[in-house]
Amino acid sequence: MARPTIYDVAQRAGVSKSLVSLVLRGSPKVGAESRAAIEAAIRELDYRPSRAATALAGVRTRSVGLVIDDFRNLWFVDLLDGLRDVLDERGYQVSVADLRRDAHAVDGFIATHAEAIVVAAEPGDAARSIPVPTALVGGRASSIPGADTIANDDAAGARMATRHLRDLGHRRIGHLTGLGGSAMLRRDAYADEMREGGLEPIVAGRDVETTEEGGFRAAHELLERHPDVTAVFASNDIMALGAAAALRDRGLRVRDDVSVVGYDDSPLANSRYLSFTTIDDRSREVGEATARAVLARIDDPQSAPQHVLVQPALIDRGTTRAV
Repeated sequence: MARPTIYDVAQRAGVSKSLVSLVLRGSPKVGAESRAAIEAAIRELDYRPSRAATALAGVRTRSVGLVIDDFRNLWFVDLLDGLRDVLDERGYQVSVADLRRDAHAVDGFIATHAEAIVVAAEPGDAARSIPVPTALVGGRASSIPGADTIANDDAAGARMATRHLRDLGHRRIGHLTGLGGSAMLRRDAYADEMREGGLEPIVAGRDVETTEEGGFRAAHELLERHPDVTAVFASNDIMALGAAAALRDRGLRVRDDVSVVGYDDSPLANSRYLSFTTIDDRSREVGEATARAVLARIDDPQSAPQHVLVQPALIDRGTTRAV
């Protein structure tokens, strides 16, 4: 059977379509008798208004748009879980768009009347005022005017990783970096921690993506220029996996020959097979804090933007050892 429409509801209740729209919007301008008839018709027909139609009619869509920049990045898994844990309780749904595939993702969410937008990517052209509550998630190179900002403390996490290797006695510690705001923050904090310990920062991969291939290329670059490194801190877990492949190609063993630390505590890092030492960026908590922030702005659009830093933690597993 065809899905019932708003016209079917109006016909069943014996009222106009406009009156049904008023009830759907929660308007108080509908008499008790007509409201009861419309609500009964909605139940009898099992009517479900489409999100696009209700948006065009000005009805609340109970939707939040999430903009990411790479579906391959496992960091988004826990972030999305955290978002949904909080938003589900308020009856909100999350739609996801990838900026690499849809450069106009933000405009698309605005056009379909999303009630809030979460940008978990480098904003680029989206770095402008957005007419709905907006949150920018993660360390970014640019900002969005009026947006809440929620991230793990990248600088603190990078210092933890570097200090862990220093405390194990490593002095030649290389860092694999890449493009993007989080990578920049982690790179700068690594360099500061090295210099404060009287050590030389050794950085590779400034022009690569923070992917497995990027980590592979950066690690080969690092080992070609500095074959004496005894430890590597990668900007994220996926780059750490690429570094492990590069070490294998050169006949070196992770941990026994070169200690490796990643970042994010992704499902990749905590798998039994890989068991990477890493920094837990608390991405689920970041997602939860982001959801609470956008809900607060939906409830009170005039409230001041929130700026939240979630503290990371070192997860010491099987890829580092003392020298």
